[in-house]
Amino acid sequence: MSAESRAAPSGSQGTGAVHLVWAGWPTALAGHGRTVSAGGVNQVFPLPGRRWWTGLPPAAGAAVMAAGILSVGLHLTGFDGLSLAALVLAAALWLVLAADFTTRLVSDRGRFEAEADTPAALTAVAATTVLGTRISQLGWQGLAVALLVLAAVLWPGLLIAVVRHWKRRMPGAAFLVCVATQGLAVLAATLAAALHQDWLARAALGAFCLGLLLYAFALVRFDFREVLRGAGDHWVAGGALAISALAGSKLTASPVWTGSAHTALRTVTLVALALSLGWYVLLLAAELRQWRPHYDIRRWATVFPLGMTATACLSAAGPTGVAWLRPLGEVLLWIAVGAWLLTFAALVATASARRSRNP
Repeated sequence: MSAESRAAPSGSQGTGAVHLVWAGWPTALAGHGRTVSAGGVNQVFPLPGRRWWTGLPPAAGAAVMAAGILSVGLHLTGFDGLSLAALVLAAALWLVLAADFTTRLVSDRGRFEAEADTPAALTAVAATTVLGTRISQLGWQGLAVALLVLAAVLWPGLLIAVVRHWKRRMPGAAFLVCVATQGLAVLAATLAAALHQDWLARAALGAFCLGLLLYAFALVRFDFREVLRGAGDHWVAGGALAISALAGSKLTASPVWTGSAHTALRTVTLVALALSLGWYVLLLAAELRQWRPHYDIRRWATVFPLGMTATACLSAAGPTGVAWLRPLGEVLLWIAVGAWLLTFAALVATASARRSRNP
């Protein structure tokens, strides 16, 4: 939803963290007016004296996605107070990033167009759909519809720009083509149930099928070395399947499909969920083997898949008739909450260390 420079040649992942200077939560995602290379991606930050919210990297959108999906999961488990707190945080960050996105579009079209072809740009769509899904759960269907329309307008242009600039070896952010598309499916299916609009359910099914196809395309180009050395966005390889399972669970619950269509949707949902859990185990094992404790803004793209896997389990338990998915989802949800807290603590520690070096 904001500014990031063009990705460097794929397959190159550095070990340096993206260090951020901040004054409050949103400012933590801004920087010092210079280009910092981290993990092969050049992060461009605003110059001194400029407003802090200009020049935020698109990867910051993953922070909205992480808080938003935790809000959805916490609502499903009955922790509405914590859910609303996470929603407020996600909404505030979304507004900050939307302001940056709009400013860039209006005042610096050249830079906007150059940055729009990076996979992280699709967090604009994904974050909007996650936020819309939680807002729909609150009963604010008009606002949720507006967010769906906004996401649907942004999606094709960003998707085409990203796919046109795909390379042979891509980081985990490549799977955002699937995440953004499945985000549309999730929100459309949610609104179809809330508004009793069958055409929205059919549109959601179309997005769901396209999202699965895009996942396959991204998987072919994914650099599997990222599993051991990724800066955080490699977790999206599993998170994309988790949001596919979430979309599938909502479609399975829809009364629009019965008989063999319902059975097929249930089967695909369970397969996607099983594969996402497989990625979860693999990526967790890789993290323990190749410990990467430093803070990187792309660590929010680790928290999002953790929360999404938990939410997919919670959502799929009922429509698929696999009851044990709910307790599994509850356990995974608190793991995701812990990961959010650890990532935030790492952000604070990194910012504090930088401040002490540059008073």
